[in-house]
Amino acid sequence: MRRREFAVGATAALWAAGCSALGDDGGGTEDGSGRPGFPVVLTVLSHYASEPLKSALQRAVDAWNATHQRVKVRTTAVRFTDLLTTYMVRQAAGQGADIIHPYCLWTGQLVQAGVLRPASPGAARQIRRDFSPAAVAASSVNGTVYGYPTEVQTYALFYNKRLLRAAGFSGPPRTWRELEEMAYRTARSDRHGNMLVQGFGLSRFDDSTVVGQTLALLAARGGTFLTPDGRRTAIGSAAGRDVFDLERRLIDRGASDSGSMLPKAFPSGRVAMAISAGWWTAVLRDLMGEDYRDVGVAPVPGLAPADRGTLATGFLLGVNTRSRHPDAAWEFLRWLNAVRIPVRAGGGGGRPVSVTRMSALQVSVGSMTGRADDMRALLGPGSGSDPNLGPFLDALRYADPEPNGPRAQRAKSLLRKNIETVWTGRQSVEEALRLAARQLDQELGR
Repeated sequence: MRRREFAVGATAALWAAGCSALGDDGGGTEDGSGRPGFPVVLTVLSHYASEPLKSALQRAVDAWNATHQRVKVRTTAVRFTDLLTTYMVRQAAGQGADIIHPYCLWTGQLVQAGVLRPASPGAARQIRRDFSPAAVAASSVNGTVYGYPTEVQTYALFYNKRLLRAAGFSGPPRTWRELEEMAYRTARSDRHGNMLVQGFGLSRFDDSTVVGQTLALLAARGGTFLTPDGRRTAIGSAAGRDVFDLERRLIDRGASDSGSMLPKAFPSGRVAMAISAGWWTAVLRDLMGEDYRDVGVAPVPGLAPADRGTLATGFLLGVNTRSRHPDAAWEFLRWLNAVRIPVRAGGGGGRPVSVTRMSALQVSVGSMTGRADDMRALLGPGSGSDPNLGPFLDALRYADPEPNGPRAQRAKSLLRKNIETVWTGRQSVEEALRLAARQLDQELGR
């Protein structure tokens, strides 16, 4: 997932704050090889291989290592696209890390493969008590919690205020009917039929772009991707048909072009509205400079103005079933995700707040955690934070977690392919829904 750093109160000094209260935990016992007289060394494998994530995590680890002699932590990272394969291959080779940081979509698959250990009783109680329902559900399988939710992303509607004003609108759409009307009136093409401005941005950029926005619209329409037991798809419901119909209609009537590169088109002022996750705010601010003032964010609209629904995705930090030091691993994760430290919001110049190290880390790189209390403290009024983050914070209350059963990654890929056949006109909505239901049910039933 792509993010860019922005100024909130997570400077290098915050990791030292509160460390003295934890103290030095005494002499060493053994390292990873079991030799006496050496500290235990815990390994963490994540996708934080690039900046600013790499340095943000390392600052937290350095703070732990500076104040804990008996247990040390070492980080390694691979690209996100290689993360799941790396977990599975290393586990099979007996080289799995003590602590892993997977995408929550993979939780069921990793549990089924014997990679993730259930959270300790104390950690499970903390997680259920302190995190939003969507974050807890994303980090759980069949009611069992498997890790601390770290970054959590909710989806909302980005819109270009300038383009909407030029078409006669004073604010974002509150309903699907308004969304369509605005999309048609803001779209523009040249005399040759080439689209100059998309009213509503569609893009086949990646899974999250295609599936994320579709499932966010589905939730706002009152539908779900899967049945409650997760064994069958519900995409063929009336709500699913409505979403597919809407996307196809926007293309047919010249308001959307699925062949465009949305990550480039929106910041260039060539898209009036698009649905994406909260991390995009930091990217757009970095790319657009002063033009970012034209960007607004609103909840994904439903049929009625009061309808609320969207998608939540995220990551978790959990402990490997083969770790030789699970108690030490859970203690480090508790220190990182549950122990509060004093920081200042607003890039260090705001009011003092008390939050966890992970919450401060995520906000420093343009993300959020599922700890709504921390997020309100760091992003609320008077914090100096981007007001466009507000709708993503509000969505923590009502967002649907991304399904994370054992076949979830494959199901997501199948859904993407069928959505794209509708966008490109290779299949009708009904044909695509029938094929998707058959493929998905077959996959989920394996």
